Amino acid sequence: MKTALVTGITGQDGSYLAELLLNKGYHVVGVKRRTSLISTDRIDHIFGNIEHTMNFDLVYGNLNDSGCLHRLLLEYKPDEIYNLAAQSHVRVSFDTPEETTEYIAMGTLRLLEAARNICPEARFYQASSSEMFGDNPNIPHNENTRFAPASPYACSKVYAHYLMRNYRESYNMHASSGILFNHESPRRGETFVTRKITMAAARIKLGIQDVLYLGNLEPKRDWGFAGDYVEAMWLMLQQENPDDYVIATGKSHSVREFLELVFDRAGLNINEHVKIDERLFRPHEVPYLLGDPTRARKKLNWTPKVSFKDLAIMMYESDLKNINKGVLI
Repeated sequence: MKTALVTGITGQDGSYLAELLLNKGYHVVGVKRRTSLISTDRIDHIFGNIEHTMNFDLVYGNLNDSGCLHRLLLEYKPDEIYNLAAQSHVRVSFDTPEETTEYIAMGTLRLLEAARNICPEARFYQASSSEMFGDNPNIPHNENTRFAPASPYACSKVYAHYLMRNYRESYNMHASSGILFNHESPRRGETFVTRKITMAAARIKLGIQDVLYLGNLEPKRDWGFAGDYVEAMWLMLQQENPDDYVIATGKSHSVREFLELVFDRAGLNINEHVKIDERLFRPHEVPYLLGDPTRARKKLNWTPKVSFKDLAIMMYESDLKNINKGVLI
């Protein structure tokens, strides 16, 4: 049985990846930071499956603690490492640039060093981001597109991305990076714009809320489904040789389009319920991101399954159901 260590296990991607790996017969070691709040809601269902529970260990760890990382790798000797942990909110990175950089950039370095010294044969996946391309006008973006990061979050991801390439070339590690474009799901964090929209639409539909405040509606993103994207992560580590891959749909849509799809599904009038708040604008907004997943399609035989429209409806229907049941407030 293979063992996979996954940082960021309680996040959106971590929860979907844990499901995929457990279904493939892995022993999964999920690493989470210690907090005073319960943050396991995305993975609680795993403990309801006896077979999965037997093959799933949830442990405390922190990318800022080298000793902790060494201990975990010594104890579990993973065959695969998936580094998904991050301060993942672009807007928040402008408010907490040091914390964002410390956790993403230096945290990745600490984990790579621990792996190099303790289990150098382990295959290592790093969650890179489309935000690294920033303002580069050469569309669509592929693995050779020049990075032009436009936020502390993106700058940190670029550093981590180049570390992966350096360790791959310098130490012959099987280190691969997935340059993932926006990927959403019903498990997306509630502060991200897609969930803000779907939750608000559901609450307005149920008469709980009246107005949704949003920032800039014009940025265009390449939106996909997180459940599809974690499969690409796994596929990267099954290849004979490591590499970097853009994971995207190859189609771009604006925040406004997402809003229109959700409100149309809910039968709501945008003009009556949505107001623009300039305080929610980013200091530096990237206007347009579009990925070219050709390499992933050809080398990994990977293609996204869920469409933009189906994704928006899936998220809205999930929030409507959960708020109606009292699972969400």
